[in-house]
Amino acid sequence: MNGRLSSLDRLLPVWILLAMAAGLALGKLVPGIGSALDSIKVADVSLPIAIGLLVMMYPVLAKVRYNETGGVLGDRRLMIASLLINWVAAPAFMFALAWAFLPDLPEYRTGLIIVGLARCIAMVLIWNDLACGDREAAAVLVAVNSVFQVVAFGALGWFYLQILPAWLGLPTTSAEFSVWAIMLSVLVFLGIPLLAGYLTRTLGEKAKGRAWYEEKFLPKLGPWALYGLLFTIVILFALQGDAVLSKPWDVARIVLPLLVYFAVVFFAGLLLGRALGLGYARSTTLAFTGAGNNFELAIAVSIATFGVTSGQALAGVVGPLIEVPVLVALVYAALWLRPKLFASPAPAPAPLIKENA
Repeated sequence: MNGRLSSLDRLLPVWILLAMAAGLALGKLVPGIGSALDSIKVADVSLPIAIGLLVMMYPVLAKVRYNETGGVLGDRRLMIASLLINWVAAPAFMFALAWAFLPDLPEYRTGLIIVGLARCIAMVLIWNDLACGDREAAAVLVAVNSVFQVVAFGALGWFYLQILPAWLGLPTTSAEFSVWAIMLSVLVFLGIPLLAGYLTRTLGEKAKGRAWYEEKFLPKLGPWALYGLLFTIVILFALQGDAVLSKPWDVARIVLPLLVYFAVVFFAGLLLGRALGLGYARSTTLAFTGAGNNFELAIAVSIATFGVTSGQALAGVVGPLIEVPVLVALVYAALWLRPKLFASPAPAPAPLIKENA
């Protein structure tokens, strides 16, 4: 395997731009579609978005070789580095960026801090797969993030919104986080596709063998990950594009710290993995799991706590709208840097869509 993207994957930026444009057009040309799409929710997230995310994640999780995940848990360098990036460095960095870029906009600042606390458990899998990261490591790290999310999200929110600002002599924000809402988000957006992926591989290999499963079945299933991603983007922009377009300057103020956050955390993770001798695949997984965020949870928490029209909710919405194109760009950056930073990379996983011989 050469680790290159397939022809369809290489055109992903084009598909994403078209999906964004389609979502904006849908939101403008069909009055009331936003409220209609948002009327049915799962874990305070629009059901169409939930469906798109599940369709997107299932093929990636069906590709994981679950019998090989034990070696990931035994890699102490990877596990400790991931925990430090996700639960110490990244939230602290987002807190600093929020105050540096938005000192006069407390609602947007709070929304960004909440985005920084919501560690990625969903879309990061597709970016990792596109960049030929370690699929098994990604599955383990998002599972670990899920456990920490349930346990630590509320405590970290209290610390970064009330305790730390008070220590620094800054204004504090009062917010209550529902543990049940966090658990429901984890169960819906990771638990369902993870169980489905595990059962698909286990039963498929048992019935037909690994060769058939990986050479015949997975190539047919793979494109659905991209279909789910593009569908999710269309729905996101149809739901939220109007709100974003109506406040372009506010959105620009929110976007700047997010751009800095994604780039710095990603490259810090990649270089840390290289310094630790993790190799390209696991270093890339470390970088993407550190840079990505659980926007489903961030939006749900912001809406439930501050209201659907709040600045906190708008900051949560801008998160995925900017994260998608930026992390796609980082996929290409990772593949470009691979031969430059990692002299002898390990064999990479297959791309999402397998090209014909």
